[in-house]
Amino acid sequence: MNIVSLEETPSLKRSIDQGTGTQREAVTGILQQVKERGDEAVQEYTQQFDKVTIADPRVTEEELSEAEAAVGEETRTVIREAIENIRDFHERQRQETWITTKEDGTILGQKITPLDAAGVYVPGGRAAYPSSIIMNVIPAQVAGVERIVMVSPPQENGKLEDIVLFTAKELGVKEIYKIGGAQAVAALTYGTKTIDPVDKITGPGNIFVALAKQLVYGTVDIDMIAGPSEVVVLADESGHGDYIAADLLSQAEHDPMSSAILVTTSRELAEETAVEVKEQLQTLPKKEIAEAAIRDHSTIYVADTLAQAIAAVNELAPEHLELHTAKPWDIVSKIKHAGAIFLGENSSEPIGDYFAGPNHVLPTNGTARFSSPLNVEDFTKKSSIISYSEQALRENGGKIAAFARLENLEAHARAIDIRLEKGAGHGKTTGS
Repeated sequence: MNIVSLEETPSLKRSIDQGTGTQREAVTGILQQVKERGDEAVQEYTQQFDKVTIADPRVTEEELSEAEAAVGEETRTVIREAIENIRDFHERQRQETWITTKEDGTILGQKITPLDAAGVYVPGGRAAYPSSIIMNVIPAQVAGVERIVMVSPPQENGKLEDIVLFTAKELGVKEIYKIGGAQAVAALTYGTKTIDPVDKITGPGNIFVALAKQLVYGTVDIDMIAGPSEVVVLADESGHGDYIAADLLSQAEHDPMSSAILVTTSRELAEETAVEVKEQLQTLPKKEIAEAAIRDHSTIYVADTLAQAIAAVNELAPEHLELHTAKPWDIVSKIKHAGAIFLGENSSEPIGDYFAGPNHVLPTNGTARFSSPLNVEDFTKKSSIISYSEQALRENGGKIAAFARLENLEAHARAIDIRLEKGAGHGKTTGS
C-alpha cells in the first residue's frame, strides 16, 4: 500500500462511477419494457441475463422446506442467534405516535404509520448473502410493514441458495421471487400480474440494480444509492499492524472498487501495516479482487497530530470507521461523519456485518455526511396532527391571516377570516 503524508494530499474524496450512458440507457429500456409488458418481459430478461428460463418465479413452500432441511444445524444456530441480536437492536429504534395539548384547546401530534409494502433485493447468482436478508427484513418487520417481498437472481439451476431460502423462512418472509437485476426493481416498482407493486425498495446490487433504483425513485422510495464498500481505520502508535491489515483486507475482498484506508499518527505503524497487507494478501482466496482494491483505491495516510487525523476521517465520512487508539472513547465524540463506528481493537468491522445487532446497510462514498444506516424509521411515515379549538382560532386567527397576506395568498387569509366572522357552528343546529 502507498504511504503518504496528509500534508501532501489536497483532497481525500474519491469519485465513484455512477454508470455509463450506455448502462443507463439499457436500464431505462428494461424498466419501460417491464412496465409495459410485465411478466413476459421479466421472463425474457431472466433468460437473457441469468441464462435460465423460469415460467413461474414464485418460491414455493416445498422449496422453502427443502432448503431448511438442507441447512446444517450449526449454520441454523448461527443464523438464528444473529437474527435475535439484530432484532433486539432494531426494536430499540421503534418510534411511537405522540399527542400534546395546550390550555387553549389546541391538540398537536405526530402519527407514525408503517409502509404497506416493502421490496427487498438480495444479491445472488453465484453467491449467497443471508446477512442482506436479515438486515433489510428486520427493520421493516419491526416498523410494522405487513407485506415484505424478497427478490433475488436465480442460479443456473433456476433455484435460490438453500441458505438464502432458510434465512427468509426463518424470518417469516412469505413472498419470494427468483428474479434479479433491473427487471426485478421494475417489477417491484410497477407491478406485474404475478407481483404486486411495493412502496419502497431496499438492498444492494450491481450497477444495473443501483441505476434502476435511482431511476424509479419518486415512483417508489429507495434506501440509498450504495457505492463500493469502504473502511477507514484511525490508529495511533498503540495499533497492531496485523489486526489493521486484516481489517483493511476484509473490505478489499468485496470488490475491486472497494476502498481500505489507514489514517495514523505513527509512521512505524504505517510501514508495519503495509508489510502485513502484502503478506496477508498472498493467502486470500479472493486475492485478485482484494489486490486490485488495495492497489487502485486504498492508501495509508500519516498525520502529524491526532487532531489532523480526526479531521481527515471526518472529511472522508466513511461507511465503516474503526478506532484503533489507546483511548477510543475519548475520540468518538469528535467523529462527525461515519456510517458505523467500531471502538477498540476487538471490534473488527465484520462483527457489525453479521452479528452484533446494528444494521450493515450503511451510507457510502462520503454520504455519511448527511445520511444514516438503514433503520426502522426508514419503513415508516409521519403524519402531522392539528386540531384547533375555537378559542385558539380566535386568539391566533388574525396573525395567521396576516401571515398569509404577507405571501399575497388572499384565499388563505379569507379561509381564516370567514371563521372569525361567523363563529362556531356557523349558526347550524342539529335536528332530533
